[in-house]
Amino acid sequence: MISNTKENLDFYLAKDPIKTERLNVRSVKFYGDGALGSRGAALKEPYSDLEDHYGALLSPVADFKKTAQRIANSKFQMNTHAIGDSANRLVLQTYDELLKGKNDRRWRVEHAQVIDSADFKYFSKNIIPSIQPTHATSDMYWAEDRLGADRIKGAYAFKKLLDQAGIVALGTDFPVEEVNPFYTFYASTARKDLKNYPENGYKMEQALSREETLKGMTIWAAYSNFEEDEKGSIEAGKFADFIILDQNIMEVKEEEIPNINVLKTYVNGEKVN
Repeated sequence: MISNTKENLDFYLAKDPIKTERLNVRSVKFYGDGALGSRGAALKEPYSDLEDHYGALLSPVADFKKTAQRIANSKFQMNTHAIGDSANRLVLQTYDELLKGKNDRRWRVEHAQVIDSADFKYFSKNIIPSIQPTHATSDMYWAEDRLGADRIKGAYAFKKLLDQAGIVALGTDFPVEEVNPFYTFYASTARKDLKNYPENGYKMEQALSREETLKGMTIWAAYSNFEEDEKGSIEAGKFADFIILDQNIMEVKEEEIPNINVLKTYVNGEKVN
């Protein structure tokens, strides 16, 4: 993703996306609001643990909509960081308005962390939730303090997002979170931290299955990048991108998932590790 600066937009949007076997530049990253932990995420109602504090958008609404319109008129994809329910509503409603009649733009909401129950309806294969499972297990100790018992129901709602959109793109959010993809897989399926807390998992009704998680990290992530015809699965005609593990991630005991090791890594058929 290119960062949302005037210089970048002026340089890239008038051109076609850049695509090689190892480089794909076709999206713009826009930062909608701040983080929940610092109480910078933009909420519709005040933070439960700080009176009269709502967080904030990082750009005026008019600037966001103007930029979104400009990207909609280009060949580029828009991917917007949105944590709070207010920021997510702005992003989702703007996307929905601009993408009417444009059915294969695959704009992404990065994080889609706190969603009002009325706003899940906007997600689809054209407005994709791009989520990072370890955010749930990093934030679970204090997230309800920030949001309260009611709003927390729409937070870190991976299963509900999948049910609505039909796909989710899963990632690590490195360097904010650990880069290890097995921590991502574990947080998605077990909803526990690396000390196996909580014992029965965090909000397990929102956990993804192992198959859903694997797809989210491979073929669905590739789809979210317009790369599903070349990546995301091991098939004839696609790049031979794959890893060989020391244990079967689909069958190993749940608590062993974070300890899986990669024995070999191949990128386009070339052994790189």
